[in-house]
Amino acid sequence: MQRAIGKRRKTLIYLAAIIPAAAVFAGDFFLKKYFRLNHPFESLPVITNIFHFSVVFNKGAAFGIFQGQTPFLIGMSVILVILFFTCFHREEDRSIFNAIAYGLVLGGALSNLFDRVTLGYVVDYLDFRVWPVFNLSDTCICTGVGLLIIKSFKAKPADGTRV
Repeated sequence: MQRAIGKRRKTLIYLAAIIPAAAVFAGDFFLKKYFRLNHPFESLPVITNIFHFSVVFNKGAAFGIFQGQTPFLIGMSVILVILFFTCFHREEDRSIFNAIAYGLVLGGALSNLFDRVTLGYVVDYLDFRVWPVFNLSDTCICTGVGLLIIKSFKAKPADGTRV
């Protein structure tokens, strides 16, 4: 009986990671495709001078570093995705919170990796005018990592039980 409960919980934890990862990947895929095909190189004001949808084809990484280094960025992305899968699989804290955080990071990383492999660049479209243009995947990666960092600061009781 205990083994069956453990197996169901493990399945639930994996689903709690897979569902947000798939949602991020699918949502970002369709937004990127829409903007890439319908508004390439355009800037569409939503709130003038505050927020625009500005379609940019990023051949580098964050903040424009490693421009034109697509094979290197693909290799690094693959390594990081494998490392993250491994960390998730070995994670001792099998909470829904952690699973969702890992799912956000994985979904975003896989979406940007998919762009690099299929297009040779990443489509960015969220433009707050005071920050480089980014996309939903970037937002989810940062949110997931932020959640994992916040969770890491939670104190663990002396008896070793989870908080």
